[in-house]
Amino acid sequence: MKNIYDVIIIGGSYAGLSAAMALGRSLRNVLIIDAGKPCNRNTPHSQNFITQDGEKPHIIADKARKQVLAYSTVKLVSDVAKSGEKTEHGFKISTQSGTYYEAKKLIIATGIKDILPNIKGFKDTWAKSVIHCPYCHGYEFRNKKTAIMSNGDKAYHMIPLIHNLTKKFSVITQGKAHFTEEQLMHLKQHNIPLIEKEILEIVHENGAVKHVIYNDGTTEAFDAIYAQLPFEQHTNIPNELGCELTEQGYIQVDEMQKTTVPGIYACGDNTNRLRSVANAVYSGNLTGAVLNMELAHEAF
Repeated sequence: MKNIYDVIIIGGSYAGLSAAMALGRSLRNVLIIDAGKPCNRNTPHSQNFITQDGEKPHIIADKARKQVLAYSTVKLVSDVAKSGEKTEHGFKISTQSGTYYEAKKLIIATGIKDILPNIKGFKDTWAKSVIHCPYCHGYEFRNKKTAIMSNGDKAYHMIPLIHNLTKKFSVITQGKAHFTEEQLMHLKQHNIPLIEKEILEIVHENGAVKHVIYNDGTTEAFDAIYAQLPFEQHTNIPNELGCELTEQGYIQVDEMQKTTVPGIYACGDNTNRLRSVANAVYSGNLTGAVLNMELAHEAF
């Protein structure tokens, strides 16, 4: 029996599973290829997702996987998708194990890979008390001594959101600050300290930030630090197949989650900056429905 499917989904976390459920319930023959390394695997709790607020991410994912795989039309293999190519009838995906699979359509739901800075203690605190999103984590650190490790326009976008959650708030620019005069005036009006130093170490206790050590040897206590990190795509397959990326590095999709290559869709964190379980589930569900419609029209 050949490994040929209607749809291959690369990535079996929230977006990929959500797409698989919509397709599986529509009697599509679906294969999920998943490496078992979701983006939020270090996060102790998932918030801001109704019915699952405060639950451990792996419990949500395990429950979702069990429900999706209850549909006989959906299959999951634990493997790493390594390369992709176009075929006469669709796409072929080769995996780390040496197996290849073919499908009419392809969904990329691989999330993104954060590029962590070379700061001692950062990795141990990332997604615990060094965090990325005020919607995902801000309530838990409300009114706490907080910093944002960022600079310029990117930082200024986040500052009002964090200032709404706590007034004990500083901006650490990791070097010379790059703000406009108007932005600097607003920071001053709201009594937000601007710290033009570099963090060399984050001192923590079991992932909970205690204080930072700056490059001048001074220290400062914080309870939480927001960090806006650069990222890269988890897989080069979209690039291999000709999918365009945005200027920010996300896979370019339209309002229906279609990439710039016909037959290839993308959903979840790899397509936009709204990194949350709720958004991943939504975009995956939309992708599955739109792709099923495409298959239905092609066959009708």
